[in-house]
Amino acid sequence: MEKLRATVAQIAATPDKRLPELPVLHRSLLPFLSLASCFYRLCLYLRRRLYLSALLRCRRFPVPVISVGNLTWGGNGKTPMVEFIARYLDELGIPPLILSRGYAGGDEAKMLQRHLSKTSVKIGVGANRSAAAAEMFERYGCMELGSALYSEAPLSPFKSGPHLRTEMIGIVILDDGMQHWSLFRKVEVVMINGLSPWGNNHLIPRGSLREPLDALCRAHIGVIHHADLVSSTRLKNIVSTVQKIHPSLPIFFSRLSPMFLFEVKNPRSKLPLGLAINMVILCVSAIGFPDAFIRGIEELGPLHVDRLDFSDHHSIELNDINLIRKILTRLHIRFGVKVIVLVTEKDYDRDPNILREVDDFQIMVLCSSLQIMPFEDRTEEDFRMNLKKLLLST
Repeated sequence: MEKLRATVAQIAATPDKRLPELPVLHRSLLPFLSLASCFYRLCLYLRRRLYLSALLRCRRFPVPVISVGNLTWGGNGKTPMVEFIARYLDELGIPPLILSRGYAGGDEAKMLQRHLSKTSVKIGVGANRSAAAAEMFERYGCMELGSALYSEAPLSPFKSGPHLRTEMIGIVILDDGMQHWSLFRKVEVVMINGLSPWGNNHLIPRGSLREPLDALCRAHIGVIHHADLVSSTRLKNIVSTVQKIHPSLPIFFSRLSPMFLFEVKNPRSKLPLGLAINMVILCVSAIGFPDAFIRGIEELGPLHVDRLDFSDHHSIELNDINLIRKILTRLHIRFGVKVIVLVTEKDYDRDPNILREVDDFQIMVLCSSLQIMPFEDRTEEDFRMNLKKLLLST
């Protein structure tokens, strides 16, 4: 199954003009994947029409909803953006509730819980996000937003406000919510992977698009992620494509900024990024877009970077650990130095136990945070103000 997922992912990342370069087995799957994509497009269209005609109802929560989503699978920075927005709302004195599906072990939710444990943020996990939200609303209640949103001074209720306000939920943040049409949202933030914005321009499973590009018309804010790893010419092309579809959409740039490393056996440690300089590193990941992870590690200045990629949300097993050992042995023979294994936080949070049990090689975790990059006349403060104005709009 892992090989099949990897094959489909490779096809979905291959532009049409490069299809002849694929192995014969890969090309033999194209008719089936294309047929499945046509069926998927039809299902999307019918489902959308049912919601637009009110035959399927869109549920409203008692507090505003901010959806953070994307058009393509993997590597778009949704979860880091959810954390970024949650911290901003906490600073404003608005305790947010993050709703996550908890897919494949809930690695995103676990990472958010670690990062946001000292804030007023609450996290609801479950495939039925309406039910998860209802339980949280009943437990904590809802707060009025007016005064907090109009206030210009940051005021974290967790640090200085009355205890009651720290418990009440003010806003819901829907992680991976763009295709979750059953919930009404006040603000739609769409994340775009600057390294591969539209994949090969086909819908899944033939490509990586979860919706046609005209879905951008529903967005209120667009964010091009990994902008620091993309040329200015390519960024302009992406912006141009978005503006042709949604001319008035405010567009921002973002990046994942590496902060520190920690050892899997000591999650509370904070080690400097400089440890990677002149080292031989094996990057092991099971994330949607591992290229961005590799590019970020390469910028730290290692002697050599090798990689082992698994499909998104893959859980590390004993066979995988043995494969890692073989690669480490090969790298040690080649370079004559000890090799460090680096994983992402999502990989750590998905498989902390098995990673901690490894004793014969060193595994470290890269911790990063999302930053809004200056773009033309738009800054991080502009992003915050745009979000606040959208929440205040009627």
